[in-house]
Amino acid sequence: MTKNEKPTITTLGNISVEESQAGAADRRKKGEFVRGISGFRSVIGEDLDFPPEPDRYHLFVAFNCPWCHRVTLARNVLGLQDSITMDVAFPGRTNEDDPVEANRWEFNPQRIASLTGTTLPECTLETATGQSFRLAIEIYQAEGSKEASVPILYDKKTKRIVANESADIIRMLNKQASALGSTITESVRPNLYPLGDENQKMRAEIDQLNDQIYVNINNGAYKAGFSSQQDVYATSFKNYFDTLDVLEKRLADNRPFLTGDSFTEVDLRLFPTLYRHDPVYYVRMKLNGARILDYPNLWRWLCRVYALPGVAASNSLVHCRQGYFGRSWNNVVPLGPLKPMAYPDAYEHPELAV
Repeated sequence: MTKNEKPTITTLGNISVEESQAGAADRRKKGEFVRGISGFRSVIGEDLDFPPEPDRYHLFVAFNCPWCHRVTLARNVLGLQDSITMDVAFPGRTNEDDPVEANRWEFNPQRIASLTGTTLPECTLETATGQSFRLAIEIYQAEGSKEASVPILYDKKTKRIVANESADIIRMLNKQASALGSTITESVRPNLYPLGDENQKMRAEIDQLNDQIYVNINNGAYKAGFSSQQDVYATSFKNYFDTLDVLEKRLADNRPFLTGDSFTEVDLRLFPTLYRHDPVYYVRMKLNGARILDYPNLWRWLCRVYALPGVAASNSLVHCRQGYFGRSWNNVVPLGPLKPMAYPDAYEHPELAV
């Protein structure tokens, strides 16, 4: 994008799903973290090449990545574990001595995590393309793309990438859950983004909260943690905690979820960041203004979401700690926090918040 071009905001429905790229090069030079744009944006059920069918689609993810966490959450809470297969990358990127390329996602279950001194049982080989690719970038290269990110939603039948934008993926999985083979009946399955005229007001509320949370919390954590200028970091730090204050007050009326009685997309999108805050982001992203444990309403919300079926199994704090701290200069991963209780065990105790 040139300086004179207007930023393009890609949407699925009414929600903004990516950061403006206006002046991105200059912003990066000034020390701001600017997230790039995902290039694969097909939609299951809308693109004729990708009909909604059980056992056809596959996910490539890394558990330490919060954008992947959105997708694994959606897969689990929608009951799609049996019908959408999944490969999990090692949480640390490839090293400088890699025979192909450094700093790439790798499907290698034999890699040793410095945190545990062992392999990580969740990590897998690449099983969907038929090519046994080791690096995620090779999946893109097979389609002539220079992208390298995860998550990737992949069609095992056509051997093509469907989408690599997490916001798009969770929206289409929700819409097509039944056709994709959900094991949860529609009457009890969460509806993350309810359609229909009768739900227009709720969708508007979800969209507004999604924008606020994405800018200040989800992406804001990265802007704080990866900024190289003090003023850029300070702005992101303030916006992050100001938004936590807003959300804390929002939950003060004892509503179980952010929009009321129902678990929706906005809860799902907030959860991966707050799940990481106390044990990882407080230190790694320099977000040490407060713990989530210091926000009683948000803490109880976090524990409430963690207790939902499939949520705890959707991620691993071992992967998160290894992925974020294992790339530091000395490759040493902090072991805490341990008070008042080790994480993620603490998420089973809403009473810890006073």
